[in-house]
This record gives sequence, C-alpha cells and structure tokens, in this order.
Amino acid sequence: MRLCVAGAYGAFGIKHLDALANIEEVEVTSVMGPTKEKIEAFAAQRGIPHAATTLEECLARDDVDAVILATPTQMHAEQAIACMAAGKHVLVEIPMADSLADSEAVVAKQKETGLVAMAGQVRRFNPSHQWIHNKIQAGELKIQQMDVQTYFFRRTNSNAKGEPRSWTDHLLWHHACHTVDLFQYQTGETASEAFGLQGPIHPDLGIAMDMSIGMKVPSGAICTLSLSFNNDGPFGTFFRYICDNGTYIARYDDLFDGNENPIDLSGVTVSNNGIELIDREFVAAIKEGREPNASVAQTLSAMVTLDRIERGLK
Repeated sequence: MRLCVAGAYGAFGIKHLDALANIEEVEVTSVMGPTKEKIEAFAAQRGIPHAATTLEECLARDDVDAVILATPTQMHAEQAIACMAAGKHVLVEIPMADSLADSEAVVAKQKETGLVAMAGQVRRFNPSHQWIHNKIQAGELKIQQMDVQTYFFRRTNSNAKGEPRSWTDHLLWHHACHTVDLFQYQTGETASEAFGLQGPIHPDLGIAMDMSIGMKVPSGAICTLSLSFNNDGPFGTFFRYICDNGTYIARYDDLFDGNENPIDLSGVTVSNNGIELIDREFVAAIKEGREPNASVAQTLSAMVTLDRIERGLK
C-alpha cells in the first residue's frame, strides 16, 4: 500500500512516518509540507521518492493509494474531502474539523465515495484504554466517572515540539475532542448532558487558555475534564477511570491502578505505540474493505457533543 503523509515534518507527521515504518507492505511514496526546500530535504533524508508543497500535487499521483493528514486543524475538512474526491482513502488527524457542519460534510463525502475515512482518535487505540475497553466489553468493569486532565504550558503559538506555527490550537475542538470521543466510546453512549466553562480569552491568540467540561451519559456515568494551556508543570493528558470494580490511571500507552501500581499490558495489542496502532487499523481496513474503528461516521457523535458544548459557551 502506497501512502502520502501531508504535514510530514510536523510533530505528528513524524510520529506517523515512524509508525508506518513498522508496518509491513506499506510504502510512503509522497510527502507534503509548506516549504519547498525543507520538504525536499526531509524527503531525501527519509528516502521518500516524492515531495511537494501542495496536497493537490500529491493527490494527482498514481502511486498514492491513501493519505494521512497531519496538517493544521483548519485545513482538515477541506483536505479530507479533497482526498476522497481524488479517490484516496484518508486518515485525518484529530479533529476531523473544527465545526459540526464541516464534520458532517466529511462524513457525507465518505458515504458518497465508500472510501475508508478515519479520524485520528488515537485514545481508542492506546493499549491502556484498549485494556479498559476490553474489560468493559467483557462485563468486568463499569465506569462511574472519568476524571481527566489535559495540561500544557503553551502561552505562545507553538506546536508539540515547541516550534512556532502559523495556526492556532484549540482546547475544545482539538484537545477536548480526544476525551469526548473516548468517554462516549468507553461507555457506548452519547452524552445526554454536556456543558463547558472557559476562562479569559487570550488577547493575541483569541482562544480560551483554560476550560472545564462536564458530561453525563444516560446510564449515569459522568466525565469531568479540565484543560489548560497555563499549566507550568508535567504536561499531557491523564485519565482516571473510577469504576465499580477498581480505579485505573491511564497515561498515554501506560496504565496503573489507583495506587500507582503498573498494569501489565503485554498481549493487549501488537504494539505499545498508539500512533502505530491507529495506522495499522487504517491500513487493515483498506485491505479488508471494511469500516475501521474510529471511522468519521463513528466519531461524528463526538463532534455533535463538542458543538453542543460550544453553543453553551456562547
């Protein structure tokens, strides 16, 4: 299978390229980045035969079967639709769009074309969350509350590598999207109640730097989510699952019980890398001609909930 990675030398473009290198029968034949000299040097360094500064050039190639979009959020919906219009399967990094209307347009295009279209909801694939999901499916755990903290120290417009960028991140449509989808995925329900509170708007970035979100599903489980770009300390997203039969703390690909004792995740998945696992699902779904876990259709309910929260903020 021949893939193009757009946004290749960004923080998550590199993560996807490293992950794809571990998957058999996959070749990256094209990469896209905004700066000609930089993307060409990057492609040469990685041994990738084609580099371009526009997605259109990549989509026109016969040696591209599928595309991974690790581009700025504001481009996601338009680019995902363009990929499918060109007959290419697409995995679009989180979020698939920064509005419900654009998300619905992406889902509509997938239904029209029948191509594989995934949203980058990697939390579904982290071994820690897969372990919890398997226990829930087996009837061994029931969530009472998910308590989640998403914390960064990002008072300037910078990416996950600390480099300046031209587009603005968003606590709600990007970072909260992970937890909203995961909460609904783990409970198997869509939030019946959802609200948000936001702190002051940054004078330059135009976004709230602190946010609190509450959700409840019909069965009664609740989720409390705190997000901040002002946290001067350990950063990342930390999940506490308070269940009827134990408490568990998930930190990306690692899992602990409520007393910080590590949980053995060996045998849960073929890899301990969540990005590799989501890429494996993307490739497998294309090969097998099936809907993937975290398809754009499956994750649309998260966008509905985010839209509900945003309308409440306004």
